[in-house]
Amino acid sequence: MKGQMMQQPLLISSLLQHAEACHGDSEIVSRRVEPAQGEARFHRYDWAALAPRARQLARALRRLGIGAGDRVGTLAWNGYRHLELYYAVSGSGAVIHTVNPRLFPEQIAWIVNHAEDQVVCFDLDQAPLVQKLAPQCPGVKAWIALGDAALGAALEGIPALLCYEDLLA
Repeated sequence: MKGQMMQQPLLISSLLQHAEACHGDSEIVSRRVEPAQGEARFHRYDWAALAPRARQLARALRRLGIGAGDRVGTLAWNGYRHLELYYAVSGSGAVIHTVNPRLFPEQIAWIVNHAEDQVVCFDLDQAPLVQKLAPQCPGVKAWIALGDAALGAALEGIPALLCYEDLLA
């Protein structure tokens, strides 16, 4: 239609493509929640590295059955994996649903159930909270720990548990 201000729709995926193409070398720095042995306290990378990981995550969520309009909850701080989630979930047509981990567990369970979150992603320091929440949230198909398989016993008792880095691999 002539006269429109934009020649293309304003989509989250196009914002990520622009950041990757025009600001690919701009650094993104975030504090790690739980540095493993020998890892730096901060995580550093750029938009050129973030973009393919976000696209990979979008494909992984699709393989889990997450489609347009489905809700993906997060119990996470503002780290690099959470940023990747913003772009992957929104860019795939699903809805990212950030949940305040400072609320009482009963309130969080009600929010997750009311939103009908299909998947909930959480930072590792939220594992004790997720262990309490999981039995109260039967509609959640998968709980995704924002880490890798070397997470150990801290995640015992969480049903349908997946590890973020393994999901991307």
